Amino acid sequence: MSKEHVNPTSLFSSLKYGFSQIVTSVGGRTVYLSGQTPFNAEEQIVGTTRQEQMRQTLKNIQSAMEAIGGSLKDVVSLRIYMVDYKPDEEINVIVDGLKEFFVDGNPPATTWIGISSLAVKDFLIEIEATAVLE
Repeated sequence: MSKEHVNPTSLFSSLKYGFSQIVTSVGGRTVYLSGQTPFNAEEQIVGTTRQEQMRQTLKNIQSAMEAIGGSLKDVVSLRIYMVDYKPDEEINVIVDGLKEFFVDGNPPATTWIGISSLAVKDFLIEIEATAVLE
């Protein structure tokens, strides 16, 4: 199974924001992760800030991938849902979180979506992931 991360010069340079413009894959098993939130295993919300909740949510994605024999390197796409997202104030929270967890230089394709609410009142973020495993 092979993955290719493509960042054409005809599109803006997204790597500095922690994501790739395009990720392709051939072969392998496609994995669709349900939206992960800042819940820990005991259903307690970890963190009151977007940064804290982003870290826990990405840890949950990492844990889910490890549970099926994969890793974050297998993630090809993320959809990040953020309650009352303020791009001018919070862009670095998202960028820093992505760069902390996707450090191999080939980050997933990513979409950031501002929304009004999530399933639990105190959730500030939820992230869906798609991965491809050999």
